[in-house]
Amino acid sequence: MAEAGLLPGRVIRVDRGRCDVVIADGDTVATVHADTGPVSDPDPLRLPCTGDWAAVSTGPAGTFVQALLPRGTAVVRSTSSRRSEGQVLAANVDTVVIAASLAVEPDLARIERFLALAWESGAQPLIVLTKADLASDADQIRADVELAAPGVDVLVVSATTGRGMDVLAACLPGTTALIGQSGAGKSTIANALLGNAVMEVQQTRGDGKGRHTTTTRELLPLPGGGVLIDTPGLRGVGMFDSSDGVQQVFSEIEALTGDCRFADCTHVAEPGCAVLEALADGLVTQRRLDSYRKLLRENEWIASRTDARLRAERKKEWRAVVKGSQEARKIQGIPQKPM
Repeated sequence: MAEAGLLPGRVIRVDRGRCDVVIADGDTVATVHADTGPVSDPDPLRLPCTGDWAAVSTGPAGTFVQALLPRGTAVVRSTSSRRSEGQVLAANVDTVVIAASLAVEPDLARIERFLALAWESGAQPLIVLTKADLASDADQIRADVELAAPGVDVLVVSATTGRGMDVLAACLPGTTALIGQSGAGKSTIANALLGNAVMEVQQTRGDGKGRHTTTTRELLPLPGGGVLIDTPGLRGVGMFDSSDGVQQVFSEIEALTGDCRFADCTHVAEPGCAVLEALADGLVTQRRLDSYRKLLRENEWIASRTDARLRAERKKEWRAVVKGSQEARKIQGIPQKPM
């Protein structure tokens, strides 16, 4: 990198084709505004994202992100576009904190959906139940959430009273991405962790749903070490090639599938289905099984759409190559070969 005249840096914010990058030049560390033109790509998964490590060039012509280093982890969801594309929410994170408000009854299925994205990213999930000061049954709700999140720690916190905030701060080494629905209290928690009012906070609506206060993803240093990426509230959490994450979330169901009589068992009505037997015995709840089936179906659907889109794009690119070759042969007066 140094031989090519490039400087190492980390993307801390992206906004409309430009980004802020912290670069290191010897003993000097500075934040620069860089153009992302050299790494523009029609696939949004390859565009710069908060948390990316990058190679940056500086000079009279401007400052540019010339290349992105391979990502160690990436939190990806599907976009709402018709192209079945993925959107990277945060890159190179160590911990994904999933915030859920105790001001309303937590949606366990939505938490499982967030968990699938977190596990798929390669980072370690952590569930944080916020606004504990507004719930009299916080510990009971935590117990219910723990049943929906095997292998994941669940913390109960309140930024207002300070409950659990010291424990949360101690659980965030390295890079942490904070995700959750609008109104989950992410910005309030972020401000408490950062030690000052960095993120704008708005009142939650009367129905428990929040307003989008965080509109971009920004990487900010934590007082005790490490960095935090607060993401905008997500009202839609679509799967994007998250089969491994779904299997991790429903590990107790996945463990049973190997005992089914048929290898392609759908766990709906087949004889000898170990999952249905566990359901009848009360070892698996109907709610968990329904959520498992739904996320599997959604993930399979988006995967098929993505495969179809990639095949169509490759076909389009090949047609362009063939057409260009034919036009070149015409200019050179070379007879056309039959297709």
